[in-house]
Amino acid sequence: MSAQPAGETRPHSKYDRLIAAAKAVPTVTTIVVHPCDELIHQAKGEVLMKGSLHTDELMRSVTAKATGLRTDRRISHVFVMDVPTYTDTVFITDAAINIFPDLDGKRDIIQNAIDLFNQAGFGTVPRVAILSAVETVTSKIPSTIEAAALCKMADRGQITGGLLDGPLAFDNAIDVEAARIKGIKSEVAGHAQILVVPDLEAGNMLAKNLAYFAKADGAGVVLGARVPIVLTSRADSPRARMASCAVAALQADARRRRAVNAAA
Repeated sequence: MSAQPAGETRPHSKYDRLIAAAKAVPTVTTIVVHPCDELIHQAKGEVLMKGSLHTDELMRSVTAKATGLRTDRRISHVFVMDVPTYTDTVFITDAAINIFPDLDGKRDIIQNAIDLFNQAGFGTVPRVAILSAVETVTSKIPSTIEAAALCKMADRGQITGGLLDGPLAFDNAIDVEAARIKGIKSEVAGHAQILVVPDLEAGNMLAKNLAYFAKADGAGVVLGARVPIVLTSRADSPRARMASCAVAALQADARRRRAVNAAA
């Protein structure tokens, strides 16, 4: 991984900066769901947060065609991970909502993650690695073909705001030396900030590997609905829960400011 110089930052300091940034924005009204009240329809909240109910119950209400919070964008989940040994905050998507997304679904998943990165203040033009088992396109591994197609969609303006490359294997997506050995010349390879996984199984295992082997913290937020949705797990640490709220608050504040500017 792109390791931090010794003494530069302490482990998990990226979440400290994230939480501090959220404290600086105006208060965001958050609806905690239990049971499935839908006050968002009445414009009484800017963020939805899972309360004491199962994720499936919440998401069924959110995705309901007639009464839910759907937009024209596919709903997806992003893990915002603070990995102590990696320089950047890392997004992993989608590891919780879309089980086997098709090409159009992956386009929305990527766009949701890019929008969050840009709107929540993580930076501009994030480096997006579309992961597979290998870094070459082969008909034997369908995810490599989809990765190549997604990169071309970005070239044609169907995905905007980020810099895409794929297919990339995990090692050459996050490690400069691994990319060099493979002869991959790319602005993304070795420096990825958003990791797009082939399916939910791969994403879930990747996120949990980072959490338990690399001692990473993982904040969780659902995107693509009318408001950001804080989706926490019972296993989350208090810091991860705070970071999830911070991410949602920062995006909600960005959406609020855009709405004000548009009305001006």
